[in-house]
Amino acid sequence: MTTTGPRPPAPPLLLLDTASLYFRAFFGVPDSVKAPDGTPVNAVRGLLDMIATLVSTRRPAGLVACWDDDWRPEFRVRAIPTYKEHRLAADGAEEVPEALTAQIPVIVEVLEAFGIARVGAPGFEADDVIGTLTARETARPDDERRPVEVVTGDRDLFQLVDDAAPVRVLYTARGIRDLDVVNQARLAERYDVGDGAAYADLATLRGDSSDGLPGVAGIGEKTAAALLHRYGTLGGVLRALEEGDPGLTPAQRRRLTEGLDYLAVAPAVVRVARDAPVAAADDALPTTPADHERLVALAQQWGLTSSVTRLVEALTTR
Repeated sequence: MTTTGPRPPAPPLLLLDTASLYFRAFFGVPDSVKAPDGTPVNAVRGLLDMIATLVSTRRPAGLVACWDDDWRPEFRVRAIPTYKEHRLAADGAEEVPEALTAQIPVIVEVLEAFGIARVGAPGFEADDVIGTLTARETARPDDERRPVEVVTGDRDLFQLVDDAAPVRVLYTARGIRDLDVVNQARLAERYDVGDGAAYADLATLRGDSSDGLPGVAGIGEKTAAALLHRYGTLGGVLRALEEGDPGLTPAQRRRLTEGLDYLAVAPAVVRVARDAPVAAADDALPTTPADHERLVALAQQWGLTSSVTRLVEALTTR
């Protein structure tokens, strides 16, 4: 009699929060990394090296570089005017170091020459692209569905974590070679919430100064988690407030009441879109570059030969 062990996990679909990664590369790779003409290319080199590492270690079935077509969508600003307000430059665009801004078109060209899908959506952030592609993947029939792994340095995307789907986040806070794999157990351990949906409710109550979200004054992370444990969801907390539930302390009742205007609009800002107008794209990883000659020319022009070679090798040997 023959026995079979557990089936190996299916290769995942990797969804990259691309701006998060190239910002990390820009600040993590020395600016002495330059093209032959002296132009800094540290963000380009760092991003390509990150993708090569991810392809080699995660062995994905597909990969999408998700893009911010709009880093500060109007629908979020209308709801909460302070949303990312502190990142505004004088001209109304996002405040980005000039040396990084110059590298973004190079990143676009190199990804295109490789044949790696790069996807955005008009009026939406990369987070919304990731949320939408995740929703599409998890809606596929069981025998076609791939696990989803979201690569980001942004905690906002923890709201997508769902072991049943499965969807998990590869959090880059410790670096691309020491990823924090965030699943429901990790959310419970770190934030005392049970799943991604509960994390979104916690984030709404707590707020996030890095995104200009004030949260409910006086309701910190631990109090938010305790409320969600008691009442299940943000909706449950608000019903308890409306019904005068004695489980709410007088201070909690006062703070939540004072925060009702914020809580009426914040969930739509905090939660990523699951139905953004994201065009269909071929997420299959190329085994050879889509435009070899163009890739060679770009590698020579920008001094990217070692990083391009590393990614080519990762793609051809996976």
